[in-house]
Order: sequence, then structure tokens, then C-alpha cells
Amino acid sequence: MKPRLESIYRKLYSRFGPQHWWPADSAFEVMVGAILTQNTNWQNVERAIANLKKRGDLDFKKLFRLPEKKLALLIKPAGYYNIKARRLKELLKFLDAHCGTDIKQLCRQNTRALRRKLLSVKGVGEETADSILLYALNKPVFVVDAYTKRIFSRHGFIPQDATYEQAQELFMGSLKADAQVFNEYHALIVRLGKEHCLKNKPRCADCPLEKK
Repeated sequence: MKPRLESIYRKLYSRFGPQHWWPADSAFEVMVGAILTQNTNWQNVERAIANLKKRGDLDFKKLFRLPEKKLALLIKPAGYYNIKARRLKELLKFLDAHCGTDIKQLCRQNTRALRRKLLSVKGVGEETADSILLYALNKPVFVVDAYTKRIFSRHGFIPQDATYEQAQELFMGSLKADAQVFNEYHALIVRLGKEHCLKNKPRCADCPLEKK
């Protein structure tokens, strides 16, 4: 399995090059973005983050003090803004309890234990928790999303109805635990899913995985 997964990585990297993901100025911004990106596209998230930056509110202390209703209006471009404002507030409470403004404290915690803690935060599911671990904290955890399941089920690696854990184990059970590789691999999968492995009418003719 390892050689096949490594071959796919090489093909995607050769076609698309480095993706420079996650685009953010700080680990805290990545965490905020991980909540905002739920059920929306990145362009909408960028608009919401731009609103926070314009007001100088993309800061732990300022967001912590900001009333939930005002926060909701600022992140409106990301959609489901009332729900996401509540979820952001829950994440901020978690950070306040576990590290305050010193996010490096989280980096020093055991990955599995920290993942369990993140999953206990209301509104933080597996993909969001793993995005925070990988992209904000540089922990070697593979992020699974709809693109991952679609691409690797179509190529016979996992069942079409595979669970998050099954899809994640495909990578974490076969590849060396390397945050940089997991980061790039997931970003390349997203790129492939957006440009070729579409949900309907996939563009297989020029897919880098179809070429020998």
C-alpha cells in the first residue's frame, strides 16, 4: 500500500506543485479558519477573515471579548454565521482554559490526548480537529474530507461508504508520520478533487492519476 500511496503523491506533486496550504498569518488564524470553512468554500472564508482583520479583531483576546452577535455579523460571508459564531466562542473558551494566548502550549501536548480534547468542543468534528492539529499545530495527523473519500474510493483503496477513521487509517497506517508530507498530500488531494475528481461528471481524461 505504501508504494501506491507514495506514487500517487509524486504524480500529484509533479502535476500541481507545492500548494502552500494553509494560507494564514498565524496558528490562531488557522484555527479560526478551520471553524469558518465548515460547509462553505475557501473564498467565503477569506472574506470573513478579511472582515476580522480589517477591524483588527483577528486576535484571541479581542475575539474572546467580542459579543457573539457582533462576531456573527463579521463572519457573515462564511455562511451559517450564527452557528459558526457560537462554535468560535466554544473554541475560544477551550483555548482560554488550555493555553490562553500561548498556543505553543498545545503543541507540547500528546497528539491523541489533545485530539480527544478538541473533539469535546461543541462544533468541532473530526475534520476540524485534525485540521487544527495538522495545519495550526504541525502535528502529523492526516486530514480526511469529502475529496479524500471520493478519490480513494473511486480508485479502490477504500469502500465508498468508508468512515472517517477507515479513510484516515489508509494514510496513517501506511505512511511515515510526517506533518509536512501529510500537509502537502491533503492539499494536493483537494486540488485534484476540485479540478478533476468532481462529484458529478469527473474529468478523468487529463487526470494525473489516469496517466501511466
